Amino acid sequence: MELEVGPGPGYFSARVAQALPQGKLFLADIQQEMLDYAKKRLTRENINNVEYRLCNGTSLPFSDNIFDVIFMVTVLGEIENKQEYIKEFKRVLRPNGILSISEQAGDPDKMNINEIGELLKNTGFKKEKIYGTNNNFTINFRKE
Repeated sequence: MELEVGPGPGYFSARVAQALPQGKLFLADIQQEMLDYAKKRLTRENINNVEYRLCNGTSLPFSDNIFDVIFMVTVLGEIENKQEYIKEFKRVLRPNGILSISEQAGDPDKMNINEIGELLKNTGFKKEKIYGTNNNFTINFRKE
């Protein structure tokens, strides 16, 4: 199972859900409106292996160690209480699970690679791989 945090209107959700034909993608957002947009988009594309959860990141409505992957695209910089979110990500992610953080040029809240690395230092996540460039990148961290 995978969790997308802050999916907005589901732009990336469709492709991920389609890549999980036997699995399930959960979308978690603090705005019901964004979940409604995402649901409309995915329903229109006939994607049915998705569940939607309105929640904040400080108390996710999921069991411990349930997700294989948690990902977010241009979201982390918008979060005020980042350490609380990271603590929750660690709780709901399975051992050896992946936390994947993507940032893109043009995002006014974009964090850089070093800022994200520092943020996750000593949190129980180990930086595994960086894809892309300094402007557009994804960093994968593995739960230790």
